[in-house]
Amino acid sequence: MITLFRSLFAPPRHLILLVAALWIGLALAEKRSERQGVSKEALNNLIYYSLFGYILGGRLLYALSNFSIFVQSPRSLFSLNLDLFDPLAALAVAFLVGLVYGSRQKLAFWHTLDALTPFFAILAIGLSLSHLAAGTAFGSPTNLPWGIEMWNAARHPAQLYELLAALLIFGWIWFRKADSPPGAAFLTFTALTAAARLFLEAFRGDSILVFGGLRLAQILAWIALAAALFASESLRRVAKAN
Repeated sequence: MITLFRSLFAPPRHLILLVAALWIGLALAEKRSERQGVSKEALNNLIYYSLFGYILGGRLLYALSNFSIFVQSPRSLFSLNLDLFDPLAALAVAFLVGLVYGSRQKLAFWHTLDALTPFFAILAIGLSLSHLAAGTAFGSPTNLPWGIEMWNAARHPAQLYELLAALLIFGWIWFRKADSPPGAAFLTFTALTAAARLFLEAFRGDSILVFGGLRLAQILAWIALAAALFASESLRRVAKAN
């Protein structure tokens, strides 16, 4: 079944999974927007502008960092080659675009993030499926019976681990109590996702190593988890004081 799935959504068709996740995530976020006091139109615009900033920013900033190459072939700016893209720069641009739009529209910060949480959770599911289809984010070699054949070795099905974790986190977020304080849904999602990354990264076979062998993703996950827990405690104290 995994082989069939990978053949059906082999690159670049794996992008269909991300597009589907974006569409489903947006639909679910719209359902939760009214509960958070955020208009559907404002939420839609926030997502669309941020996505546009992600796509445009990732390509343009990559081009600027490789200016000598792109100046010789300007048409490469419009290439469908995903390697000509800076995902970290894209995320930074998307965040700034969303922050500016939200500020101008006077959207409540925590309420907006809570409304967007289903969108982020579904996107995590789509991303794990995309990884499985493309053979990226693959697992380390294993002798366990549920290992899958990938890149000339039996490996941990790391993408399936990620998918299972993403589904469980989405279920927890979607069915949690509706009377939680502002920011609780988003911070819970962030903490659970970071905790899952801390555990699942140990099964990855393509981790970026820094500082003599530490996994970069785990370092970032520790930071995200600490920030989410600190923010949750701060919001709890503020709510208690009021």
